[in-house]
Amino acid sequence: MRPTPSRRATATGALIAAAALLAVGMQGGAATAAPEGTTAAPAAAVKGADPGALPAKLSPAQRAELLRVANSTKAATAEELGLGATEKLVVRDVVKDVDGTTHTRYERTLDGLPVLGGDLVVAESKSGTTEGVTKASKATGAQLKAVGTTADVAPATAEKQALTAARAEGSKSTEASKAPRKVVWAASGTPQLAYETVVGGLQHDGTPNELHVITDASSGAKLYEWQAIENGTGNTQYNGQVTLGTSGSSGSYNLTDTARGNHRTYNLNRGTSGTGTLFSGADDVWGNGSASNLETAAADAHYGAAETWDFFKNVMGRSGIRGDGVGAYSRVHYGNNYVNAFWSDSCFCMTYGDGSGNLKPLTSLDVAAHEMTHGVTSNTAGLVYSGESGGLNEATSDIFAAGVEFYSNTAQDPGDYLVGEKIDINGDGTPLRYMDKPSQDGASKDYWYSGIGSVDVHYSSGPANHFFYLLSEGSGAKTVNGVSYNSPTSDGLPVTGIGRDKALQIWFKALTTKFTSTTNYAAARTGTLAVAGELYGTTSTEYAAVAHAWAGIAVGSRPGGGDPDPGGTVFQNTTVKALADRSTTNIPVVVSGVTGNAPSDLSVAVNITHTYRGDLVLDLVAPDGTAYRLKNSSSSDSADNVVATYTVNASSEVANGTWNLKVQDAYSGDTGTFNSVKLTF
Repeated sequence: MRPTPSRRATATGALIAAAALLAVGMQGGAATAAPEGTTAAPAAAVKGADPGALPAKLSPAQRAELLRVANSTKAATAEELGLGATEKLVVRDVVKDVDGTTHTRYERTLDGLPVLGGDLVVAESKSGTTEGVTKASKATGAQLKAVGTTADVAPATAEKQALTAARAEGSKSTEASKAPRKVVWAASGTPQLAYETVVGGLQHDGTPNELHVITDASSGAKLYEWQAIENGTGNTQYNGQVTLGTSGSSGSYNLTDTARGNHRTYNLNRGTSGTGTLFSGADDVWGNGSASNLETAAADAHYGAAETWDFFKNVMGRSGIRGDGVGAYSRVHYGNNYVNAFWSDSCFCMTYGDGSGNLKPLTSLDVAAHEMTHGVTSNTAGLVYSGESGGLNEATSDIFAAGVEFYSNTAQDPGDYLVGEKIDINGDGTPLRYMDKPSQDGASKDYWYSGIGSVDVHYSSGPANHFFYLLSEGSGAKTVNGVSYNSPTSDGLPVTGIGRDKALQIWFKALTTKFTSTTNYAAARTGTLAVAGELYGTTSTEYAAVAHAWAGIAVGSRPGGGDPDPGGTVFQNTTVKALADRSTTNIPVVVSGVTGNAPSDLSVAVNITHTYRGDLVLDLVAPDGTAYRLKNSSSSDSADNVVATYTVNASSEVANGTWNLKVQDAYSGDTGTFNSVKLTF
């Protein structure tokens, strides 16, 4: 049975030649009623999952009806959430669970200005009760109201600054693709008035440029930037002979897949702009398996698009990248010797170069799936292509690329946990990325650490890829489909996998219902744990496995006292318990068999999942009632979760007896889950 949730009161991607698949940028009539989608996607009913918590398989018409309803009630939703009179909600996406729960994703405006980083997801039960809200920013209503709408610097100043930033990164033929627009920037802390300028032209390697630059409207200083171009019967080069969806009849065929949203594949013929020419021919045979035949790359790209479409529809219940049943399109033979591939929101398309010497087109199945997944991420969580969210964006594309490869499972390209192993970008036959131990590529990181947000997103994706592998397969040495893996953990402790199907389902549901534009690693842990709880329950093997896999990459601690023994005698409570809003919860720990008093350095290890840790006050209460403060509440501490070890001088206390971890939820609007507390005497 699905656990009752807590009540709440309230661009693109490219494949870079140097070493990695790139990620995404921040995105910025009546319909006839359709029957509710009440059936999970056929392959999505993962064994053991609560059927009601699985995503419903929605037709484009059913999704359109959900969007219509959300638009008709968005003013009431804004009022319920306590938004100010000048704040408006803009409906962006809606997904639905089989039990009728809807997850509506909104963007916000303030006085008509877009609030970048103001996106949020509202979960609502079938009866219409708001069950939870996930926000990209912890900014308060008062902070938003304090933002003025009069700029001190002119738009031309912002444009000049943006062009300078682009040129400093090696961009060519730079120009603002449109006039700077005034926005409220809320993704980095306190909201402030700013300009957003989009710079066009070309990047240093010939990839189209869509650099978004945020400029302070008061000082003219650069606040932030991200790139919105994300680097990322047919006789194919990489998949052998396959069946393609085409159109036409005898004597006149073309690469239009009418069964998959009219996806089309075009030939740019070494050009770098426009749509190119739709592949067509007198017969319905495409390519000969060799790169010298221009139809071969087209067959690979067309096949990759079809398999990715089928994976998301049949496994995840999503009809097309936007969920609206409309297919994107593919462009092959971009540029000359262009060693890259990318997704672009502006054209809603995938584009592929032919690689070094035009001999290895970047049209392998996992590259195609990677690029199309950037489109899915853009139209769901919208993870900003910078910092930790950028690494998670990249990893999301790698994760579902692996999922598509296993789903397709051709003899020539069976599923694996390697990325780009067919396209030989390194020139020595090695893959572009390794998910079991990302550092094998020489640059990616295996584990999270506090400075990972400053690492290039191509490499900061490593820990999330590693998490997915551990959750799927577990740690240690093993062989899958003939490929040998040996995955370590940050603490040297083992992780037991729950299977790839469950891991994919958990990540997809978190992406579409929990992640926002600013999600970082800690928040990804919170989101995936919440989803595991919805699908399997918070006391399930799957829930614990998610926590163990995150701990295996140094995000959070092991559940149930799985951390290395710090020495001394350990007493703990690992009974998972919901923490209600604006309430106090006592977690008892019974200590016995200890002679004398407690130590002067009593170790108190606390693990709490929470969407706003500044909300919490923590005390350790001794058996005689004496309280030792561990943590104060703080409205400025907007991070997620409490995963920390505190030291208490409890030498005046008798050791034996019942100790309590006292958890007070001080502010309204956020809830969490107690996972464990461990006292070491």
